[in-house]
Amino acid sequence: MYTETDAVHPFELLLPVAPAAPESWACVACDQFTSEPDYWAKVSGLVANRPSTLNLMLPECYLSESEKRIPQIHHAMQQALDQGILRPAVQNGYVLCERTTASGTRLGLVCTVDLEQYDFTPGTLSPIRPTEQTISSRLPARLAIRRGAPLELSHILILIDDPRHTVLEPLRERKASFRSLYDFDLMLDGGHLSGWAIDSEEDLSLISQSMHALRASLGENPLFLAVGDGNHSLATAKAYWNEIRETLSETERKSHPARFALCEIENIHDPALLFEPIHRLLSGVNKNDLLRAWHDYAASRGMLLSENGSGHAFTLISASDEQRLVVSQPEGAIPCETLQKFLDDFLNQHSEVSIDYIHGEQSLRSLASEPDHLGFLLPSIDKHSFFDDVKKLGVLPRKTFSMGEAREKRYYMECKRI
Repeated sequence: MYTETDAVHPFELLLPVAPAAPESWACVACDQFTSEPDYWAKVSGLVANRPSTLNLMLPECYLSESEKRIPQIHHAMQQALDQGILRPAVQNGYVLCERTTASGTRLGLVCTVDLEQYDFTPGTLSPIRPTEQTISSRLPARLAIRRGAPLELSHILILIDDPRHTVLEPLRERKASFRSLYDFDLMLDGGHLSGWAIDSEEDLSLISQSMHALRASLGENPLFLAVGDGNHSLATAKAYWNEIRETLSETERKSHPARFALCEIENIHDPALLFEPIHRLLSGVNKNDLLRAWHDYAASRGMLLSENGSGHAFTLISASDEQRLVVSQPEGAIPCETLQKFLDDFLNQHSEVSIDYIHGEQSLRSLASEPDHLGFLLPSIDKHSFFDDVKKLGVLPRKTFSMGEAREKRYYMECKRI
């Protein structure tokens, strides 16, 4: 049924069993709330001593503590296996999941993707492609975790462009026939999560057929699977696979678990799937200095920075006020590219200033109200032009978009062996 050229594969998927409770087990993706340690302190308080994915990953809020935390992560993973906290919930199959948030109920398929079908090199024509620039400096900590990890858990969300709803939506119609795996409220206003096992030969065959048909409909060298969230996590999995694949025989390479990365596939045409811009936050910066530098930068490149006119528009938020800014005759293809090019130039000349990427308008406004902070509120994203934009630009600028706000990101639930 499945061949070495397939991008999507069923796998053995692990879930926690009692005494582990799903409400404390499932935590939001590690790259959320990076400037809000209070959020992660709340998670730690809720989890207490209970089994939790909080102990199996490194919130990026704590990247500076990597050296201490990574051995603890490896120990917690092995303990979860040794103590039987994690057990196979699906022997060879998928998990159909529904996530309900304020935007509605969206559908996903938890599966694995073949890393031989993925490449994060700019300009790649591989079936699985990144949608944003890969920042090499963000890989080492993740690689250090993966190198010694017996387990993989994932916040990777991969998109398909299926306007006719041929792959995932028919599964929802049959979910009453699937075995229920979990059904619970996620912590800290994360919404509700439900999941069902898909493991019968008939259902696996139907998924395979629909995936093949969708891929064939896209023509030669298609952008079949676009990495929507977790670009750097998938790049880390690929880098690790490249490290070990040459140590394996040809037979071992075909089925080694590290070749297959855990993810969730969603249809970009799901009405409950919202795209949000990722905003920028500078700290250690003076507003007047930045505005002078931005005016000079724009003028030197044939652009005009003003408060009116047409072009790429942003809202600059400081402790004292908000200001609308428009870049006319912008150098970037999309607003995020225009802003990021300036910020990169500014940061290169001001080592005392640091940048963070913020999910959610409310979070940005709160953080930008602090002294010596500036927030850049970006305009909304049109998800219906997303695949065309990626194909046109190759990859979008780093941290261009977010699939929903921070609390709507994927929560860690399923695990697999590496």
